[in-house]
Amino acid sequence: MEKLSFRAGEVEGPLDLILTLIARHKLNIYDIEISTLVEQYTAAVREMEEADLEVGSEFIEMAARLVYIKTVELLPKHEKDEDPRRELTGQLLEYQACRQAAALLGAQSRMGSVFTRQPMPLDVDLTYRLSHSPALLLAAYRSALGKGERLKPPPAEVFRPLVAARFVSVGSRIVSILRRLYHSSRVSFAGLFSHSRERSEMVATFLALLELMKSGRVRLNDDGDVEVTDYRSLTDEELAEADRQFAAPQTEQEDEDERETNTAL
Repeated sequence: MEKLSFRAGEVEGPLDLILTLIARHKLNIYDIEISTLVEQYTAAVREMEEADLEVGSEFIEMAARLVYIKTVELLPKHEKDEDPRRELTGQLLEYQACRQAAALLGAQSRMGSVFTRQPMPLDVDLTYRLSHSPALLLAAYRSALGKGERLKPPPAEVFRPLVAARFVSVGSRIVSILRRLYHSSRVSFAGLFSHSRERSEMVATFLALLELMKSGRVRLNDDGDVEVTDYRSLTDEELAEADRQFAAPQTEQEDEDERETNTAL
């Protein structure tokens, strides 16, 4: 008997092994010599075990089935008894058809990855056959023209008033606070922010007030008013010293505050 050699993954199941044995030894699948098949099958299973291949329970079950078929053939037959060999033959034929179909599909799949068909040109008529009035065409043209104009970005001058922020220095607000205290030794805390129109001006005013309180020139009393520390009005010399120390351009709002203060006095 020719010795079979197996590799891992070569045999997919017991039916595949039986078909391999039938093809290798040229047996008739429609009239299987069960004794020969049992001998070859058990020898093949032993070869698989010696080759350290995993032999599943389905191979052992098929071996027991073949031995059972061989035993039934040795017993006296009756007309009503079913032939177990016929059932095995039917399963082998079905499995053989499936294996042939799988081989054919695999070959076609491999051929498809090698040969590709060129794209077929499409015969499409792109002629526009509708008719429209001149007024409708003119309206469509103007609409498309307007959309094209809206896609253009606006000039930078449009955004300049939105992003330009007036810079207000802390030093200029110190001078502004001292000018107000020059005419009156007490000014309300809220009054310092009453004419502030921008957030930067309010922040600069608050920081200027903190700086004056830190230097001891002014203080905040319990009533929430800002007053001179030594309870007297600022002199001309002190105001001139503040102008020299915190020299900065005076803003329009500060000029307006000073005019309102002078008018009130």
